[in-house]
Amino acid sequence: MPNKSGKVYGLTILSPIIDDASVTPSHDLQIRKYLATLSTNEGSPFAIAPGTHLARIVVMDDVIYVGMPSCEEHLRSKYLVLESNCDGELDDYLRGLAASVPEQMDAIWSHCVGYPGAADHEAFIGYMKACQIETTFYFAAVNDRSVKETLRALQTQRAVADFVASHQGVEPVQLQREFLDFVSQLRSEVIPPVGSMGPRREIKTGGRNE
Repeated sequence: MPNKSGKVYGLTILSPIIDDASVTPSHDLQIRKYLATLSTNEGSPFAIAPGTHLARIVVMDDVIYVGMPSCEEHLRSKYLVLESNCDGELDDYLRGLAASVPEQMDAIWSHCVGYPGAADHEAFIGYMKACQIETTFYFAAVNDRSVKETLRALQTQRAVADFVASHQGVEPVQLQREFLDFVSQLRSEVIPPVGSMGPRREIKTGGRNE
């Protein structure tokens, strides 16, 4: 079924960006500048709102002509593109974004044509669904697991790697004893918050207006 892969929903939204020559800086540039200020860890709006495995937002200026036998085509507008893999049903996910991070949603999508704002949750959901296109590719690491299950798996992976690295050359009896303690401690660990398990990186921005 398109947009669904097991328990995971794949959301792709293309929102046309307002083209107004009287506005300086341009709307697409304002989006880029705001996105560059967003956190990529626990402070990310997609970490604060429930249910997001992965989210990516980009400004698409145009499509690239890759040569024959393709036809050269161009977009009539710049687009804001949101790609997200999330848990649950689409309406619940979008309602969670509108309820949890309305300021961030408005700061980004207020530069798009017809955006109604996040205060009216149903209008927000309707707008996002009107801009939705079908998703057929998913982030492979999601693997039909919930966000909590994925975080637990990442936590275990990291802890086991650290345990192995710190126990090189340990005598078998001691290794077995400490491994049992390690497993017991790991089972009691609290699931880490969303956004805390990824690599740290800087957001890169670019575009013809910068």
